[in-house]
Amino acid sequence: MKKYLLAPLFVAAVSLTVNAQEQRTLTEKDYARAERMLSYKTDPLVDRARVQPHWLPDGRCWYRVLTAEGSEFVLVNPAKGARTAAFDQQRLAAALSKATGKTYTAHQLPFYTFRFTNEGKAIVFQADGRQWKCDLQSYACAEDSSAAPARGKRAAAANEVLSPDGRRAAFIKDHNLWVRDLATNQTIPLTTDGVKDFGYATDNAGWTHSDKPVLRWSHDSKKIATFKQDQRNVGDMYLVTTNVGKPVLHAWKYPLPGDSVIITIRRVIIDVDQRKVIPIQVPPDPHRGTLSDDISSSGTFDDVDWSDDNTQLAFVSTSRDHKQEKLRIADAATGQVREVMEEVVPTQYESGQGAINWRYLKRSNEIIWYSERDNWGHLYLYDAATGKLKHQVTKGEWVVTRLLKVDEQRRQLYFMAVGRDPRNPYFARFCKIGFDGRHLVELTPETGDHDIELSPEGDYFIDSYSQPDVPPVTVLRNLDGKLLAQLEKADISRLTATGWKAPQPFSVKAHDGKTDLYGLMFTPSNLDPQKQYPIIDYIYPGPQGGSVGSWSFQAGRRDHQALAELGFIVIALEGTSNPLRSKRFHDMSYGNMAENTLPDQVAGIRQLAARYSYIDTARIGIWGHSGGGFATAAAMFRYPDFFKVGIAESGNHDNRNYEDDWGERYNGLVTASDYAAQANQRYAQNLKGKLLLAHGLMDDNVPPYNTMLVVEALAKANKDYDLIVFPNARHGYGAYSPYMTRRRWDYFVQHLLHATPPKEYELKATPDPRN
Repeated sequence: MKKYLLAPLFVAAVSLTVNAQEQRTLTEKDYARAERMLSYKTDPLVDRARVQPHWLPDGRCWYRVLTAEGSEFVLVNPAKGARTAAFDQQRLAAALSKATGKTYTAHQLPFYTFRFTNEGKAIVFQADGRQWKCDLQSYACAEDSSAAPARGKRAAAANEVLSPDGRRAAFIKDHNLWVRDLATNQTIPLTTDGVKDFGYATDNAGWTHSDKPVLRWSHDSKKIATFKQDQRNVGDMYLVTTNVGKPVLHAWKYPLPGDSVIITIRRVIIDVDQRKVIPIQVPPDPHRGTLSDDISSSGTFDDVDWSDDNTQLAFVSTSRDHKQEKLRIADAATGQVREVMEEVVPTQYESGQGAINWRYLKRSNEIIWYSERDNWGHLYLYDAATGKLKHQVTKGEWVVTRLLKVDEQRRQLYFMAVGRDPRNPYFARFCKIGFDGRHLVELTPETGDHDIELSPEGDYFIDSYSQPDVPPVTVLRNLDGKLLAQLEKADISRLTATGWKAPQPFSVKAHDGKTDLYGLMFTPSNLDPQKQYPIIDYIYPGPQGGSVGSWSFQAGRRDHQALAELGFIVIALEGTSNPLRSKRFHDMSYGNMAENTLPDQVAGIRQLAARYSYIDTARIGIWGHSGGGFATAAAMFRYPDFFKVGIAESGNHDNRNYEDDWGERYNGLVTASDYAAQANQRYAQNLKGKLLLAHGLMDDNVPPYNTMLVVEALAKANKDYDLIVFPNARHGYGAYSPYMTRRRWDYFVQHLLHATPPKEYELKATPDPRN
């Protein structure tokens, strides 16, 4: 009898031994190799990539570019198409070394910025805690005690808004608007009737808030367009700190979808010199904007435009559900308002992608207006006197994203556009066209995603163009598109020498089987096509953004390549309902944000697996942050047999628990959309795989109660889950981000790769030594 028992025991022992051998163990060396693919390791190995011009009054500009040796200062003369050294760095290093007694080298100078003085014959800079002046003819350097020639924007505090002439700064004090004279530091109140929750220029959109005023100075710095914000009966949001002793309660106004009372604004114009408040004679507007879920997305008061002569203020009023836009013009002296035009849409209106694209042109009495009425985002010309459409300016199956310059004299518009490159609809190009819709010219013909910076006078522009797998080239052109000079060509030889590899662009069909979708795939640098790898889907469903983000070159994209180095295939796929395509494309999930582009993600992964045999569809993971956290949990609950491991960070799992404007913009009002049916906690009982939830308990963007609702539902359904909380962290985790990244790696390694991670590996961000 004992003899027969030995056989199965031997087989079991052998099986355990084999399984133990198959259980792979990752080492600190493996994690260190992955860490080398994070941006703080890869960026310092990219040379001559970034150009940030500093424009001079005479039309020239200078910039500092990073090189393998350190940095170079370059001077550009657009009029001559000339690129030269800003100064002799070798001589300056020697002179500064002599003056300070310290040793400096030409490419390791101890300053990043400087200013020309003495008509360009000398420079002034800060180094070693002192100010220095160096003559560019004799290269003699000496300490300098002179003050800066002008008190510019640096004189304004972080919570102030500087006037265009640089003489005054506006700020909020005791719920009223004040101004400070920068020369005398004298402060005076412009308003006196502001009270708590009914104050002037209040910056509070619920999800973002600060003590900086929201306003728009007139061009002559004599008037201010702002509002009195009424949030008196709006509901509060609460967070509490974690500390020894009693916690501190944080409370602020945070309306939710469906609330009967939301934040409204009463528009005013303030005559600064007379300290006179002129109410704009329209009913209070909802706290809404045409570009995003805030009225100050651009850092200033959005959707207002002063006329050139400062006598009129054009503005757009947006309805609560973003379906109705009214363009109005107010008399700056009386506050009387004239209704000009209106646009009503069935879903939600937006005035561009990344910029507000309407303009009021008083001299010609015209309006440049942005609309997607023909399914594509384009510019239209209106008569400001009658409100009648003159004609459509741009047209075609492509999208205007940002209107950068309006030349009224030549009647030309300069703008960024996507969808004009057949190889990738997300590549942006810089174009110009006449007001009459004729003579459309692409000013940046090269393949790639173009990033433009216009000179202050608008006569020239610097263009940096690249692709996800092609490093940038930076050139100088005039407004006719003529190439004047190549400024820089990025060198990634030091980066590729480490084994770094670029992501692979790909395209697949959407879940409808027709629509083209685009994404990036990251594979291990030592990829073995004969093996199979689990796949991780990074998701950000928008609808105001997308998974890929920028389509320009980036040496490090989140931790995508780092995860790939640990033994995964990683993808980022732009699904339907993300922006920068047609209106129909963007609205595909309107009224049902729980779709989260997930049908596209599933369809795309299946197509990639059919294309690449090394993708293992039995091991599919997904992760995302914020909207991506919402989408990740939805994926695990709604596609439990497809997605096996998910990490949902800071997700807005129930949009009834997220700020009012985001949901009501992209989902419609609560009365017209079933928010409850889209809430993740309702489907928590479907979980089959491994799910890690994470949230910061002081998250004032997406309150942590969103994740707690899912936690509660999982517990009630008797489902296992994992949870990480950061007691005093906000939406992005701050100092705890490296910890979250490492825990993310560990979770996928354990549950998707079925391997053992090194214990408590520590990620340590290091600055670029050239900065």
